[in-house]
Amino acid sequence: MSNFLIYGSYGYTGQLVVELAVKEGMRPILAGRSETKLRAQAERYNLPYRTFRLDETGKLDSALLEVDAVLHCAGPFVLTFRQMAEACIRTKRHYVDISGEIEGFEALAKMSGEAKKAGIMLLPGGGFDVVPSDCLAAYLKGRLPTATHFRLFIQGVGGGVSRGTAVSGIENMHRQGRIRRDGRIVQVPAAWQVLEQDFGRGPKKVVSIGWGDVSTSYHSTGVPNVETYFAVKPPAIWVLRLTRLIGPLLYTRAARNLLQWIIRWANPHGPSPEKNRNGFNLMVGEMRDGDKVIRAKLRTPEGYRLTALTTVEIMKRILNGDYKPGFQTPSLAYGAEFIMQFEGVEREDLK
Repeated sequence: MSNFLIYGSYGYTGQLVVELAVKEGMRPILAGRSETKLRAQAERYNLPYRTFRLDETGKLDSALLEVDAVLHCAGPFVLTFRQMAEACIRTKRHYVDISGEIEGFEALAKMSGEAKKAGIMLLPGGGFDVVPSDCLAAYLKGRLPTATHFRLFIQGVGGGVSRGTAVSGIENMHRQGRIRRDGRIVQVPAAWQVLEQDFGRGPKKVVSIGWGDVSTSYHSTGVPNVETYFAVKPPAIWVLRLTRLIGPLLYTRAARNLLQWIIRWANPHGPSPEKNRNGFNLMVGEMRDGDKVIRAKLRTPEGYRLTALTTVEIMKRILNGDYKPGFQTPSLAYGAEFIMQFEGVEREDLK
């Protein structure tokens, strides 16, 4: 029964995963809510498919019983992860998702005991967020075991944003920024900190955001203080600061629904194939213990492309029996060097 199911297979990222999985000789079962989209995709790749909503418990469980593992690609994950994860525990099937949402990571960590009893692995963040950054954090912690502070800086170059990512961002916008302080996740205002970071071509403005590593790097490394930053242009920083004033108007359920509708109507499906091939991401990680600081830089392929690469590899490993029961981060499951096997990934220690 060495097989897996991709829920949300016809979304932008799901489609990239299906293409790569088929190219690698795998035959996943496609799944989601739209019969029309699934049928077209299944016919294109000659793959089986199952149509169901996540609240259709009987159909969900029945589909999971056909496979060993599920790759959950249907966001916003804050609205969907629990139904799928609980079904995986009920049916004793492994769970992997491509989320970058802190709430899901923390909730799944609390489900670790149930997952261990079921003998399954819960591994959220199996894509761009958070495989490369989590592996970078684990690598740096290995070099400075006494570290008490971790800062992560990210710059995207030549890529883009899919419709699903934008919708998820709107769903979570009311949570503003998050950092981890003394082991606890703390909410901070939008654009709480604006710093400068040199990714190799001179300093860039970076702004604090609630990236997934605020959750996962703590579970991976035990470092109790975590901040994450993303490189943006100055006008974007101004907009983020403006949301401190108008945020309460935007954060209502009605406003978020309207913004999501606009995104679904107006936003292109996602980065073009050319951007997938040529885009890349740069990450600088910094571990600190008092005055002692170590830093390293990681270059990866464009985020959506990397997500296809990492998730397909994770599914291969699970289906070959390479997994750890309970809640896992990518580096806890497969080590700090996991990211280094993929073409286009380079790591450099910095002074």
